[in-house]
Amino acid sequence: MSNSVTARNALADAIAAGATWISVHTADPGTTGASEVVGAPYARKQTVWGAASGGDRLGSQVLVDVPAGGPYTHFGAWSSVSGGTFWSGNTLTPAETFAGAGILRITPTIDG
Repeated sequence: MSNSVTARNALADAIAAGATWISVHTADPGTTGASEVVGAPYARKQTVWGAASGGDRLGSQVLVDVPAGGPYTHFGAWSSVSGGTFWSGNTLTPAETFAGAGILRITPTIDG
């Protein structure tokens, strides 16, 4: 079943309203936000979502400090800086691995 662009925009709007905190994951977070990075200097970062268009919403770029390791393969969207409700996830392209602490530049998207 496919949804109209109007329906996809409405879905993207609903997710954006509830999820402004961006996380980083070492595997697909699925529907629960699994595989989120742990360890200093990692912390979720807040984004500001643009208007929905074509069923998608683009967020402002966030710079996320991550510890050595990886590969960092996905990002997630959450309702709060820690804990909270996991709303959505998407693939990081390309996945990245760091020999030491690093910074991921993520421009998050919501696919409605």
